[in-house]
Amino acid sequence: MSDESMPLVRVIKGHPTDDELAAVVTVVSAKAAAAADQPAPARPSTWAAYWRTVRAPLKPGPGAWRASALPH
Repeated sequence: MSDESMPLVRVIKGHPTDDELAAVVTVVSAKAAAAADQPAPARPSTWAAYWRTVRAPLKPGPGAWRASALPH
């Protein structure tokens, strides 16, 4: 079956009028267009990331205070 022969809307139960079907198609089309027009949500800054607040565990021992200031 080609895409052209597939119906866009199929009524499963009931007997809607042409006006009722037109109203449903209009509402669904408007909702889909509104969702497509919205930009993707912005990614949060890495400054606000949870992993930035978590640090490596402290390792006590000789020279540990010096190593604590070194980059990882």
